[in-house]
Amino acid sequence: MSTSHKTIQFLINTIIVFFLTISSSAFANNPNWDNAQWIWQQEDSPSNTWMSFRKTVTLDEIPKSVEAYISVDSKFWLWINGDMVIFEGGLSRGPSQAGEWNRKEKITPANSWYETLNIQPYLKKGENTIAVLVWYWGRETHKGTHIDSGKGGLLFSSEIGNQHLVSDSTWKVLQHPGYDNTIEPASRMLVQYSVKFNAQKGLNDWTDQAWYSQSFNDANWADASEKGKLGVAPWYNVEKNIVPHLINHGLQDYANHEDLKIPFVSDGTTIKARLPFNKQVTPYLEIEAKAGDSIFITTDNNRNSIHATYIAKDGLQKFESYSWFNGHEVQYTIPAGVKVKALKYRWMSVGEMAGNFQIDDPFYNRLWDMGNNTLFVCARDNFMDCPDRERALWIGDVADQTGYLFYAMDDAGRKLLKKAILQTVYFSENDVIGALGPLRVRELVCQSLQFIAQVVWPYYLNTGDKETLEIAYPYLYRYLDLFPMRDNGFPEYRKSKSPDTWNWLDWGVKGTIDEQPIQMAFYYLALRKAKKMAEVLGKEDHIQWYDERMTSMKSAYEKEFWKDGFYSSNAAKFKDDRANAIAIVSGIANPEYYNQIVDNVLIPNRFSSPHFEWMAEEAMFIAGRPKASLQRMKEMYQSQVDKKNMTTLYEKFPDGGSYNHAWNGSNTILSKYVAGVKPIKVAWSEFQIMPTMVHFKKIEKTIPTVKGNVVIGINESDSSYQLNLESPNNTDAIIGIPTSEKQVASVEINGKIVWKKGKAKKRIAGVSYVGEDDQFLKFKLSSGEWSVNAEYK
Repeated sequence: MSTSHKTIQFLINTIIVFFLTISSSAFANNPNWDNAQWIWQQEDSPSNTWMSFRKTVTLDEIPKSVEAYISVDSKFWLWINGDMVIFEGGLSRGPSQAGEWNRKEKITPANSWYETLNIQPYLKKGENTIAVLVWYWGRETHKGTHIDSGKGGLLFSSEIGNQHLVSDSTWKVLQHPGYDNTIEPASRMLVQYSVKFNAQKGLNDWTDQAWYSQSFNDANWADASEKGKLGVAPWYNVEKNIVPHLINHGLQDYANHEDLKIPFVSDGTTIKARLPFNKQVTPYLEIEAKAGDSIFITTDNNRNSIHATYIAKDGLQKFESYSWFNGHEVQYTIPAGVKVKALKYRWMSVGEMAGNFQIDDPFYNRLWDMGNNTLFVCARDNFMDCPDRERALWIGDVADQTGYLFYAMDDAGRKLLKKAILQTVYFSENDVIGALGPLRVRELVCQSLQFIAQVVWPYYLNTGDKETLEIAYPYLYRYLDLFPMRDNGFPEYRKSKSPDTWNWLDWGVKGTIDEQPIQMAFYYLALRKAKKMAEVLGKEDHIQWYDERMTSMKSAYEKEFWKDGFYSSNAAKFKDDRANAIAIVSGIANPEYYNQIVDNVLIPNRFSSPHFEWMAEEAMFIAGRPKASLQRMKEMYQSQVDKKNMTTLYEKFPDGGSYNHAWNGSNTILSKYVAGVKPIKVAWSEFQIMPTMVHFKKIEKTIPTVKGNVVIGINESDSSYQLNLESPNNTDAIIGIPTSEKQVASVEINGKIVWKKGKAKKRIAGVSYVGEDDQFLKFKLSSGEWSVNAEYK
C-alpha cells in the first residue's frame, strides 16, 4: 500500500473510531432493558394497592458510577440496605410522546415514565438489599392527569459493573398488609387515596428491622410474577421523566413546635401543628400507644380530601403517611393517654424557591410571597389549578402561572411547563387543543388560545427550547385554522360542537362577561404569538396567513366594538373590564384609546376573577397608568393580604373558592413591570431592566433564568438612582435609568463616568449607550457585575 493510501486509511480509521466513541458516549446513559420484566404479585392488584418488593444481590466491586432505571404505575419509594434513596418517585402517567390516539380504546397513550437514579453511594461490597414500595392507584378521574394502565407493575434495570440487575421472578413480592386498600377514594376528582395504615399488620415499618432493611427475612414472601418485557400491554413503551425529582426537604419541626411542648401526653384534643406556609406535606409522628389506638390526621383546609388514619400497635412506634396533602396546619386527633414523642412533616417541592422579590412596601411584599407560595403548592406531577379539590391541568390556569413561574422557579419549573405543553398538544383530538388534559379534550376556547399565546411562546422566549416549539407548532396552527373568517372581518365565534365543551371565560361578577370581544382579542393575541413562532421556524406561508387575519381583525374590532370602551351591545351591562383589558394586552386596541379605557372601564369596573385580574393590571401598565394599576391590585387583594393566617391566594374575589389557586398572576406585574425585568431576546440572551418606581424607593430581585441568576438591587432617592446588577455569562442587559419625572445630570458605571451634561462619554469595556426616550436613559451592559449610579439635577 502506498504512503498516500496508508494516510487515507489512517484518517478513515480515525474517523470511524471517533464516531464510534461519540456513539458510545451518546448511548452510555441509555437504559438497558434487556431481560427486564414487568413484575407484580400473581394477581393483578385492585386499586389503591401498596406492593413491597425485595431483591438481594452480591457485589464484588462497586463501580464509580451506577444508575438505576425504574418505571412503575403509579408511585414508588426506594431503599438500598435500609437507606432511603428516593422518597416518592414516578409521575402520574400520561407521557408526552403518545402521538395520535383513540381515547375510547386507549391504544397509544399508555406509555409509562421511567426515573433515572444514582444508586452508587448506597451500594457496598458483599450483599446488598434493594427494596421498592410501589403504590398503584388504579383509577382515573374526569379531571385527572393520570392515565391508569389497569395493572400495577414495576420495571427495574441497573448495570453494576459486569452485573445486569433487572426485575424478574427472582425478586420477592408481598402486598403490604399494613395498608388498607378497601377504603373509598378520597374524592371523585382525585386519583390519589387517603391512607389507612394498621401497624399491627405492618412489617416493622419505620424501624431498623423494617421490611426494607437488609436484615429482614423475606423467606415467606412469594416470588414475583413476570408480566412481560418492555413494550408489553398495558404499560407499552417507557419514556424518560423530563422533570427533575422532587426535592426532599427532610423531616422538619412545625412552626409552632415550641408551643406544642413535645413530649406530652395527649388529652384527646385535636393538636394543631402550624406550617410556615401552605405546603404540600406528608405528616409524621412518633408515639407510645396501646394496640388499637386510632389516630386521625388532616389539615385545616376544608377542601382537602386526603387524610391519614393510623391504627397503633403496642409500644413505641413511628409513622409517616405517604399520600401528600396541603394546608396551613396539620391537625392530629390522638386518643387521650397516648404519649406523643414527636410531630413533624416532610415538604417535597418541584425545584427550589429560587426567585426573590423585595420592595419597600409591606403590602406588595406580602402579596408576592402569597403568590409565590401559591405557585409552589400548585406544582408537583403537573401544574394544577389547586392542590386539594382537583389537582387538574387546566391549561388556562397554567397560562396564568407561566407569567410568573420564570421569575420564581428554577429549571424544574421550566421542565414541568415543557411537560404541560407536550401533554396538551399530544393529547389534542381532531385538531382541537383541549383545556383540560390529558384524559379529556374539554375545549374552553379562550383557554386554548391562552395556551398558544401565554404558554407556548413565553416558554420558548424564556428557554430557547426550539425542539419543543417545533413539536407544538403544527398543533397550534391547525387549531387556529379551525376558526373560519367571516365577511365582517372576524373569525366565527367558536363554540365547540363537542359534547364535552364549556363556553367558560371567567368567574367574577355574574352576568357581566362580554364574550364576543374577549374571544376575538384572545384569537388576535394567539395569531400574534403564533406568527412569532412561524418566523422562528421559517414558515413563510403561515406568516402571510397570520398577517392577513390580523389586518382584517384590527380594523373590524374597532368598528364593531368601540364606543367609550370596547363592548358588544349593552354598555350598562357589558362595559367589561376583562374585554377591555385583553383588548389592550392583545394589541388589537388602538393606543389612542388607552386612557379612555382605563378611566371609563378599568378603574371603575371590577368584574374579573383572579384569572383575569392580572391582565387588567397589565393593561393599565401598558397604557402608561402604573399608579392606577397598583391601586387596583391593592384594592382587589387587600382583604386577602390582611388575613395574617393565610399564605396563599384564593380562587375568587374577595376570598372564595379554594384558598390556593395558582391563577393569581399579580407577581407577573410586580416582576415584569414594577421591577421591569423581562427577556427581550430568546433564552435571556438579552434582557431589560426598566423599573417603574412609582412610590417605591428600593427593589431587590433575583430571577432564576435559563442562563443563570440575574440579581438586581435598585435604590432611588430624590437626588440619585442606583442599580447593582449581577448578570450571568452570555447575556446582555439593557438598563433604563428613569427620567420621566427627573433629569439625569450624570451616570457613573463601575466608577467611571459614561454620561454627563446630556452626552455619552468615552466608552468603557462592556458598556454602550443605547438611547433615550421619555421614560428612560438606556445603556447596554455585558455579563458580569455592575454598579450604576445616576445623579439627578
